[in-house]
Amino acid sequence: MAQIASPEVKSELQQRLRRIEGQARGVQRMIDEDRDCKSILQQLAAIRSAAHQASLVLVRSYAAQCLSEPTRAESSPDELLNELVGVLARIA
Repeated sequence: MAQIASPEVKSELQQRLRRIEGQARGVQRMIDEDRDCKSILQQLAAIRSAAHQASLVLVRSYAAQCLSEPTRAESSPDELLNELVGVLARIA
């Protein structure tokens, strides 16, 4: 299975995940403070969007890695394509 090859991608993902972690803690505080549901839902939507964007960064890296290593001995081009499409389907 492919790993995160680029230190830049790894750093970007870590930064995004730290931001998501902070947003989640903020939602916990909002719930503790009995804030209104609309505000909480807006923040949850922001977390979902941020997680999706992080997923896209990782999928882009994964796709680039698959395309740059199309001759992996254990996988045919069709198998690589099916694997990539499967990953994309899970994040949609």
